[in-house]
Amino acid sequence: MGVFDSFRRRPAPEFGGARHRGYYALHDGLDDDDWDARLDRLEAAVGVHERKHLRWWQRAYWQGHRKRWWAVRIVAAIMGLFIVLVAWLAITAPLSKSLEPIAAPQVTLLAADGTPIARNGAVTDEPVKVADLPPHVVEAFLAIEDRRFYDHWGIDPRGIARAAFTGTGGGSTITQQLAKFTFLTPERTLTRKAREAMIAFWLEAWLTKDEILERYLSNAYFGDNVYGLRAASLHYFYRQPEKLRPNQAAMLAGLLQAPSAYAPTKHYARAEKRMKLVVDSMVAAGFITEAEARAMTPPALDVRTRNDLPTGTYFADWALPEAREVAAGGYSRQTLTTTLDSRLQNVARRVTQRAPLGKAQVALVAMRPNGEVVAMIGGKDYEKSPFNRATQARRQPGSTFKLFVYLAALRAGWSPDDLVSNLPIAEGSYRPKNSREQYSQTLTLEDAFAQSSNVAAVRLLQEVGSEKVIATARDLGVTSPLVKGDPSMALGTHTMTLMELTAAYAAVAANAYPVEPHAFARPEPGFFERLWDGPSSFSSSTHKGMEQMLRSAINRGTGRAAILSGPNFGKTGTTQDNRDALFVGYAGDLVVGVWVGNDDNSPLGGGISGGGLPARIWRDFMNEAQGVKGTPAQAAPSDNDDPGGPIEPLDVPDIGDIPLGDGNSRLRVRDGSAIFTTEIDGVPFEIELGNDGVVVDEATIEAARRRAEQEVRRREEEAVPN
Repeated sequence: MGVFDSFRRRPAPEFGGARHRGYYALHDGLDDDDWDARLDRLEAAVGVHERKHLRWWQRAYWQGHRKRWWAVRIVAAIMGLFIVLVAWLAITAPLSKSLEPIAAPQVTLLAADGTPIARNGAVTDEPVKVADLPPHVVEAFLAIEDRRFYDHWGIDPRGIARAAFTGTGGGSTITQQLAKFTFLTPERTLTRKAREAMIAFWLEAWLTKDEILERYLSNAYFGDNVYGLRAASLHYFYRQPEKLRPNQAAMLAGLLQAPSAYAPTKHYARAEKRMKLVVDSMVAAGFITEAEARAMTPPALDVRTRNDLPTGTYFADWALPEAREVAAGGYSRQTLTTTLDSRLQNVARRVTQRAPLGKAQVALVAMRPNGEVVAMIGGKDYEKSPFNRATQARRQPGSTFKLFVYLAALRAGWSPDDLVSNLPIAEGSYRPKNSREQYSQTLTLEDAFAQSSNVAAVRLLQEVGSEKVIATARDLGVTSPLVKGDPSMALGTHTMTLMELTAAYAAVAANAYPVEPHAFARPEPGFFERLWDGPSSFSSSTHKGMEQMLRSAINRGTGRAAILSGPNFGKTGTTQDNRDALFVGYAGDLVVGVWVGNDDNSPLGGGISGGGLPARIWRDFMNEAQGVKGTPAQAAPSDNDDPGGPIEPLDVPDIGDIPLGDGNSRLRVRDGSAIFTTEIDGVPFEIELGNDGVVVDEATIEAARRRAEQEVRRREEEAVPN
């Protein structure tokens, strides 16, 4: 039996006469009708008893019930469904959403010096109160949008019929429109219309009519990226909505049907025609007289606000999500100061615009060692392509990834003076080659890093283990996928963003990891915060060794085109077939990454490599940033042949570097001096011929001699039997 039957059930009526005593008389004392009634009651009692043993999924359970039984259960089912729908709406469409702006409020971003750089988001303002508005303002909106607003319960069949036949008045009520743009998507489906109707009933049950109207007027779109009656009133007439004149209110009410098409700043004639329709509707609704309608002339606009800032830049697009988190909620517009340095941003723009890129794209990121981004170039032209190649493009980093390989080795106990084989790899399926086929018996880690030896990097990864290299990259903030056991990872074949890579170099510059790039200044953590949850740091020997190698890569390695007058640290990167060319490094309090490449990942023309154009862009930016007059970037030489095969090219220097003899001797030209390097009995030394005559680097020779003696002793000890 159902729940309601337990309350409505009555005991079966007793027989009218005396109780049955166990026998039946065979005479005419009992008529046939009385007998049939008794049998019916008996049969019903038996049926009830049998039904008690039936289950709800059995067909017989549902048969033989009276209409009242069915009515009770149908009503109970409807009530249960209603409760479920109310609970579902409470979860999926919280009432508080109707108090929030439907479009993100406007945010103006400032550079660190207060210079406006971008403005993004909708123009909004504080909500309105119906009680504070003049009657003619409310009446204008009711006349054209929902004449029977105060008489219906969210759905108005009469209004729908009138809109269909006359073309005036909205087919949807104000409550339905509030439900639509507050809770629902703009899709046109029966499911959405059904949800819209349910939410409209729900809003009518929980809010007063004035509250619904206030939320509607405070969120409706009025064109020109303006949301809400207060913002629209100030935008078009520079007047608070509480002081709107009748003709101004009528024009604003007419915008709601098609805000972009009727915006009076762009289509005043359309807005005027639509306003007349609103005025006629006000007459038909009895809000104004014919005489008042004839006296109502189109209002003059008073637009005083001008948006002369771009709605987006490469930096602004990247910073906006963080800005939304920093900004307070509500309708108010926000002005936020970013970390962008307007002077450095202009420097970045100049050095990238004058660089001979041809059809190639360029990206540049400059940040402080703590992660504050001070300049960003995401491409040659934001208007033509807002795709940010500094933060969105995932490209191979080439040899700049070797930072993680050598840093993992230092953390594992290696030193820059330790030796690694520089012989060709003849085993396995992966056989990378050095650029120009330059090999030697061994190289120190410092020399291998400076010369960007590919085979040495792969051998070092195999010695250290890919797990430690990946762990080091993760410690420095790299989140891109890295495949364990892949030897090509040492040469930067796994993709990542320039921002991600530059932040990793910033961690080395700061000796604190990880570094999180950010667009807004963050307070310095307190002592206990640093103690409990502060960044990690490298050991002094590890950090010193890594900086020693980064310095060598610029001063006497593949990054010589980026050399500065002061201390500088960096690494070049060039991917296979010269598809990507990078230079990442730091000097002073700036960490800068530069990328040059084609969007379609095709090879770069003109022999562009990481040690060429990107290194010169980096140098020019650093010189101007530090107040040093630099030399504009020049095109890289075009005589760089593709060696072919499964090769990850060395970052080819862009200035004279001529191999001599057996490949262990080289002649380089640097700053007007000729530098001859060679090896004698495995001991490298360097002779420089310049304006000061012949200069021999005795310190380098002495250090090399000591390394050679240590190597000889090590081999002699290994040769002694146990």
